Amino acid sequence: MSDTLVMSDAPAPRPRVAVSRTGLPGAAVRRLVSRYDVTSWEGAAPPTSAELGTLVRGCEGLLVLGSDRVDAALLDAAGPGLRVVALASMGYDGVDVDAAAARGVVVTHTPDVLADTTADVAMALILMARRRLGAGMDAMRRGEWGAFRMDAFLGLDVQGATLGLIGYGQIAKALARRAAGFGMRVQHHHPRRTEDDALSRWVTFAELLRTSDVVSVHTPLTSETAGMIGAPELALMKPTATLVNTGRGGVVDEEALLTALRGGQLHSAGLDVMMNEPRTDPADPLFTEPHLVVLPHVGSATEETRAAMVELAARNIEAVLDGDRAPTPLPGTRGRPARRTTRAHVDVLPSVTS
Repeated sequence: MSDTLVMSDAPAPRPRVAVSRTGLPGAAVRRLVSRYDVTSWEGAAPPTSAELGTLVRGCEGLLVLGSDRVDAALLDAAGPGLRVVALASMGYDGVDVDAAAARGVVVTHTPDVLADTTADVAMALILMARRRLGAGMDAMRRGEWGAFRMDAFLGLDVQGATLGLIGYGQIAKALARRAAGFGMRVQHHHPRRTEDDALSRWVTFAELLRTSDVVSVHTPLTSETAGMIGAPELALMKPTATLVNTGRGGVVDEEALLTALRGGQLHSAGLDVMMNEPRTDPADPLFTEPHLVVLPHVGSATEETRAAMVELAARNIEAVLDGDRAPTPLPGTRGRPARRTTRAHVDVLPSVTS
């Protein structure tokens, strides 16, 4: 009696892919279902860390949103076969990049598809905050629109104002193009890129804060940028200035911002991002401050753009599982996994010898 290796004719099992939400726009998830064994989270609320860990167990690919935490615990819950985590998001501050690199896992994001859409919202926030349009809408809803008054809901002009961009990536440059159409002067600060271009001139961080009528934040959330707009920075800004943030919530100190608005140190502000999202308390001070316009993180929220984000995330998964380089790995990271899983299916069958 001996054992003989016999190659089975049975098809290799399909790779497993987990998707952290249901109802994602576009056709990309349906395409993944046609190629892989896909498990999607079906709950009405987003999965907890523990629930997401259960969902990803044994998966080779994972499609998540930017609000999902991708840390060492989640990567270990998936197991050693995990090869790619694809974010349907441009930001990736919820990812432990070092933990993924240590485990040889590729992590991707979605640049190049949401800059213009998000820049539209940044421009809308500038207009709403600076012209006090939100305050006017709120007054109408309260039934407080009385006789015409020359001093009611007075805002400040956008045309001719100076726009200062903190960060000068894709979204900031898209906003610079829009600002030019409104007759704004544009300047920017980026710590590693100090050149001017046709849209904007480079200035120091302090000069940008002191001289801009509108300051718009376009930086990722990192250890270097967390709280970079706090009380000292707000004190440098003009009392007639407007602050807009479509980057990440933790970049702006929210308590310092409220203090500046309430004390007249700052004219107005507009936020599409906040700390501790989602915020659901109607009495939240960010929602009740009359000189602050707040949106529920809708910068990329058009049907076309959100579908494009999911499509790019799916293409990253397909590329890695096909053995190719991911189209859009996180900056400075590898586009292929450090190790591969062998999918050859081998059965050991007994054979009788005489």
